[in-house]
Amino acid sequence: MGFREHSAAVKRILGIVLAVLLIGGVAVAVVAGRERQGTGTGPSTATKTVRGVIGSEKAEFFADPEVVKALAAKGYTVRAQTSGSRAMEQLPLKGYDFVFPSSRAPADELRKKTGGGGGAGTGPLRPFYSPLVVVAHSSAARVLADAGLVTLSGKHSGTLRMKEFLAAAGADRTWQQLKGAEKYGELGGAVFVSTTDPGSSSSGALYLAAASYVADGGRVADGDAAVGRTAPLLRKLVAVQGAQQTSSDAPFRDFISGVGNPLVLVYESQVTSLLMQKQGGGDLVVLYPDTTVSSDHTVVPVTQLGREVGELLVKDARLRALAVRHGFRPQGAPGDFTAATAPYASYLNRTLTGVRQAPVPTSAVLHELARRAQGGS
Repeated sequence: MGFREHSAAVKRILGIVLAVLLIGGVAVAVVAGRERQGTGTGPSTATKTVRGVIGSEKAEFFADPEVVKALAAKGYTVRAQTSGSRAMEQLPLKGYDFVFPSSRAPADELRKKTGGGGGAGTGPLRPFYSPLVVVAHSSAARVLADAGLVTLSGKHSGTLRMKEFLAAAGADRTWQQLKGAEKYGELGGAVFVSTTDPGSSSSGALYLAAASYVADGGRVADGDAAVGRTAPLLRKLVAVQGAQQTSSDAPFRDFISGVGNPLVLVYESQVTSLLMQKQGGGDLVVLYPDTTVSSDHTVVPVTQLGREVGELLVKDARLRALAVRHGFRPQGAPGDFTAATAPYASYLNRTLTGVRQAPVPTSAVLHELARRAQGGS
């Protein structure tokens, strides 16, 4: 086994261990920042250590040496630990300065636990956001397009027609039933989108929210009756997947390496980061659901230090530029993302043309959607 393969295997094992521990409400430290300590490399410019819990999709951002340097220049060293965004709601917050889930619903619940946020100021801090997209290989995208479930806009991009796709999933359609799939050995079994565990991860829960919204005729789930109307479909969407990851990072890396399900739900930021780091798109096709949910990455301060870092992420021009480099769309500055991603327009719907944003249910309803989808009665 080569070094890269060994490293990937170790990462997967660590991911499983982290998931098990986090289910028990324990956050395990990973490197998401560095602090120079006078070991011959010069004194540290960071004077305040700030501890936070973040979604794994932001781990590379906080570990980026340029991000570490930009924060240090302002007087901060951030030490971050990863957790599924939904699981963050159950974590004890003592000892942390901020929590940084990937969507509003868990952030709202966490703000209740902190009494509205640490330190001065009470407003939400949403530095950036990212739409949910489905990645596919060109073979799968072409077959879905021929079946009327996808509209392709180019070689590397298109739109997932949610109503038609959910109807196919509800009818238990298989790849073998779709014309042209027989040419591709990797296309077999049920047609479904692979997602993260909706009970612990925001992306999986938000996919259920969008699916529920579409299946219920454009209505936001607001209680037991609404959840009950779409629960059978949502249960199918989850049951067909088998074991689910608690983080979107591992399924995306598996997809890029050529293993796993033909259709995988990820954050647009993950795709954009891959492209901007020039790691290659290959035959990647990015499908934007015509009805989706944007993931509003929201800082929940626990202490004043946490609020200060959150405000820097919102206001500091250098940190905003670095967030774009990692694929995120900065709030209130759409032009930054559009300009930086111009070379990748063949993959990205940079203006989100034709993409409808589904409103997100409350955290309690999201939990119920996930519980019913996972077989709860």
